[in-house]
Amino acid sequence: MSDISTEALIAILFTLILASAFFSGSETSMMAINRYRLRHLARAGHRGAVSVSQLLENPERLIGLILLGNNFVNILASAIATIIGMRFFGDAGIAIATGALTFIILIFAEVTPKTVAALTPERFAYPASFILVPLLKIFYPLVYLINQLTKLVLYTIGIKIGRAESDQLSNEELRTVVKEAGGLIPKKHQAMLTNILDLEKVTVEDIMVPRHEIIGLNIEDEWSEIINQLTSSQHTRLPVFRDSAENLLGILHMRDALHLQISDDDGKTALINSLRSPVFIPEQTTLNIQLLQFQKIKRRVGLVVDEYGDIQGLVTLEDLLEEIVGEFTTGISDSIPEVYPQKDGSYIVDGNANLRELDKNIGWDLPQDGAKTVNGLILEHLEDIPEPGISMMINGYPIEVIAASDSMVRQIQIFPLMRKN
Repeated sequence: MSDISTEALIAILFTLILASAFFSGSETSMMAINRYRLRHLARAGHRGAVSVSQLLENPERLIGLILLGNNFVNILASAIATIIGMRFFGDAGIAIATGALTFIILIFAEVTPKTVAALTPERFAYPASFILVPLLKIFYPLVYLINQLTKLVLYTIGIKIGRAESDQLSNEELRTVVKEAGGLIPKKHQAMLTNILDLEKVTVEDIMVPRHEIIGLNIEDEWSEIINQLTSSQHTRLPVFRDSAENLLGILHMRDALHLQISDDDGKTALINSLRSPVFIPEQTTLNIQLLQFQKIKRRVGLVVDEYGDIQGLVTLEDLLEEIVGEFTTGISDSIPEVYPQKDGSYIVDGNANLRELDKNIGWDLPQDGAKTVNGLILEHLEDIPEPGISMMINGYPIEVIAASDSMVRQIQIFPLMRKN
């Protein structure tokens, strides 16, 4: 290089530093780019996204190309800087050139471009891909040889290179992505998406209407009373049974009840003939499975049964949808009628109130692993039926039994605002 002028060498050195910055930024941007947004843009036909996707299909080749180029330009820059230093400072120029070039490359060819690429990976990666793709084609044999030698070295020390890990997200990872979407997804939509992910964690037993709360028609009642129930009912579908819920006859759709006969005997016969066969659901069925099942059989109501076939409760399509979109009613008293807010910040809660509904709608953190109701929680905690006035602390919540019978806790008072952190 003695024939090349100093000015030309400085120009070449400047170009090599720019090339080093390009390779450094390209490596960071390619690794930092959002893979899911990249796939979306690639499917939409974005040229840069398509090029980057092609490069990332074989990341070991991409890294091999970038490191090959980066090391080549850095070594060549070091040689040229040494020549320039010797021309200006003689033998001392070697140390001066080494120190100066190290500082310049560190600041302008490593830290700065990598920081910019990490902050705005798409703005760096897409233009860079139009240069890297042809470079990979030109230097493919050399890159391939380097990759094979690298694999051989790794193999000799006991490291095998397999297929890259899948980019598929687990439920928890997807939940994190949704929550970190920020303003891109409205809060209400974020809640709905996370609720969908929770469907497989919740069973029909958790949301069912308990058997003793099921509103139905007893075919043994007087016909006038049955007609009165039909005309005043707020439900579109009612279970019909004989004497007790265990002797279930079927499900009545209120639309079919419009054509019932007025007379007693004819009316009951017509009512029984218009019944639809009930759908029975095992109590451990998850909500996502049951939602698909309702869709498949075109039904909206199912009866939850235990392992012995006994009816435990009733679940509707509306109950499942509320788990996704939230309650259709507003306010604590509307969504959970067993809860009565007090002026001192405490709540009076009925013993049959569902623990999961309390936690979800009021923001409490009562245990849900075993018992499903407040009564069950108290009995499980004390292992006995308490007398009124008994107090306890469960998960940091002070609870006092207000009313109890020989068989269950009827009502409690809870102070959630006093919960210890």
